[in-house]
Parts: sequence; C-alpha cells; structure tokens
Amino acid sequence: MTAAFKRRLASPVMWLLPFALIFGAFQIAPLVWVMVSAFKTPTGWGLANFHEIASSAFFRQAIWRSLEISFMSSVLGLTIAAVTCHSMHRCGPRLTRMMIAFTNMTSNFAGVPLAFAFIILMGANGMLTLMLERFGLLEDFNLYSRTGLIVIYTWFQIPLGILLLYPAFSTLKTEWREAASLLGANRLAYWQHIGLPVLWPSLAGTLTVLFANAMGAYATVYALVNTSYNLMTIRIANLVSGDLFLQPELASALALVLVVILVIVTLIQQWLMRRSYHVTSR
Repeated sequence: MTAAFKRRLASPVMWLLPFALIFGAFQIAPLVWVMVSAFKTPTGWGLANFHEIASSAFFRQAIWRSLEISFMSSVLGLTIAAVTCHSMHRCGPRLTRMMIAFTNMTSNFAGVPLAFAFIILMGANGMLTLMLERFGLLEDFNLYSRTGLIVIYTWFQIPLGILLLYPAFSTLKTEWREAASLLGANRLAYWQHIGLPVLWPSLAGTLTVLFANAMGAYATVYALVNTSYNLMTIRIANLVSGDLFLQPELASALALVLVVILVIVTLIQQWLMRRSYHVTSR
C-alpha cells in the first residue's frame, strides 16, 4: 500500500462516500423518479397529471385541508413549545432534565400507537371524553373530524418543537432582562424589542420544520380516519396502493406538488429571516 493511497484513504471525503451513496439511493434517486414519473402520461409526456389535479375539486380539497391542518397545528405546537421552553429555563436543573427526558420519549411516540392512544382517551367512547362530558366541560367533540386531527397533530408537534427551540432560549441572557428593566422597559417591551427579535430565526426555522412534519404525516392520520378524511398523503397512498385503479404517475404529480409547497414555504421563511432585524444587523 503506497503512501499516496494511504493519504487518499485517510481523506475526509473518502469517509463521506458511504453517506453519499446512501443519501443518493434513498433520497435523490426516489425524488428523480417522482419528478420523471409526474410528467409521464398514457400518451407520452406532458402536464396532464397536473391539469387533472388542478381541475379536480377532490384533489384541491386534499391540498387545502392538508395546508389548513398543518399550518394550524404548527402554529399551536410552536406556541406551546415556546412557552414550555421559556418555563423550562426558569425552572431548576433537575426539573429541566426530567422535562427533556420526557420530551425525548414523547417525540418518538407517534404513528399508529399515538392514534390508538387518542382513540382510547378521546374517541367517541374514550375515557377522557366521557369524563369531560359528564362534568359538562365537553360537548360534541369528534376525534375523527378536522378539530380532532388538529388536536392529534398538535400533540406530536409539541415535543419536536421543544427539542428544536430549547437551545435557542439559552441565548437569552438574564443581564438583558435586567438592563431592560433598569431602563424602564416592562415585560411586553422586553419581548417586543429584545426577546422575539433574538428568537425570530429559531422560531421561523422551527415553524418550517413543524409544517413540513405535519404535511408529510401519514401513519397517524391513516390509523385514525383511514381514507374518510381527504388529505394529500392519504390520496398519494391510495393512488399507489388502491384496490381498483393504480395511478402511480398521478401520485407522483401530487407528491411533486407537495414538494413544491414545502420549497415555497422554505423560501418564504428564508425571505422573512433576511428581513428580520436580528439577522440583517449581524
């Protein structure tokens, strides 16, 4: 083994080669196949699949409902996560460590087990539902409706939001609050002019991740409502595994629409971050 070969073997690029191969096989190659298949039609190549999606009220409803539930659950999850992270930084280290461990555990509790847990607790005959109805605190709650989906989406958004936001709150120094107080700023003024501008990049980035997480959710909603609620992920799955008609090209077109939506959301988030005072002042 020559010295030159040993140097090439020790190069960091060589150690990144396995990751590049895996990434290309499981990320790039499927995306390229989806992009190619989306423009394939029975008569050749064209935009017929996208025209069918745009002209179908059924597909437009799936896109709108996915956007609505994802946005609302992301905003709710981000709000609860931000308040929780702020409280964790004001608690003792022991309680904070317990909360982080609990958050790590609950962040992995998703998919089918989470759906069954919500059915047991908040289904039509769920324990929590019956108890709240008996005390008159809940009326006409349907877990399998839009409201129920927002609740269950928000639940699995909160742990992810906490894990992403908790380090950002460490950048808020106690001296800043004390200095603002000495200068006559109340709590609202502190958060308006100091706290939120500092946290804005992390909040925007976390909101984007939560939105993408909700848009791509499938197992939880499928186990909860099966195909009775019209969402993009449900429609894509039905088009590639339907019992009667398989339309993988149409599924690829719908998946590409989903990718474009996430890209647009990411670009908007980057644009907002560039306009923020905290980023442009660096």
